[in-house]
Amino acid sequence: MSGRADFREPNAEVPRPIPHIGADYIPTEEERRVFAECNDESFWFRSVPLAATSMLITQGLISKGILSSHPRYGSIPKLIFACIMGYFAGKLSYVKTCQEKFKNLENSPLGEALRSGQARRSSPAGHYSQKSRYDSNVSGHSSFVTSPAADNIEKEMLPHYEPIPFSASINESTPTGITDHIAQVKVNKYGDTWDE
Repeated sequence: MSGRADFREPNAEVPRPIPHIGADYIPTEEERRVFAECNDESFWFRSVPLAATSMLITQGLISKGILSSHPRYGSIPKLIFACIMGYFAGKLSYVKTCQEKFKNLENSPLGEALRSGQARRSSPAGHYSQKSRYDSNVSGHSSFVTSPAADNIEKEMLPHYEPIPFSASINESTPTGITDHIAQVKVNKYGDTWDE
């Protein structure tokens, strides 16, 4: 015995360190190619169609009178806004596809960082999803309550709330007991006020 306790699970996978990808990171040639490809594809296949569609819908709403046009500039400000929103929506909608392209790159620090980040979020079988053998006793209890007697005390101390039934009818839209009573306040010529 070495004197140190080993708390690792016997068959647990040791996670690989995530490569440092910061502002000073210089992408490889393959990563630059994928960046350019993602930029090009997101523009032509997502941003342009969404911008054009949003502009057409906006113009249709303006011509039907649902949206009003500007008195001086007409429909131009709303069309520009719709175009910008469509452009950014197209770019954002392509992010997952672009991430997948980077994950498929071999020998890419950026792809490795994305793959290892994905592995930690999805908790695959192995190190991240295995429960400790010490956690099995307290899985049904909060972290501070460990005995049945403490459970009973906790249940007695907490207030017990009954659910309020929801009614969608118009005449029962407010809970009972709550009224919209407004007190009548009188004011004399000197500015003094009193309730009736």
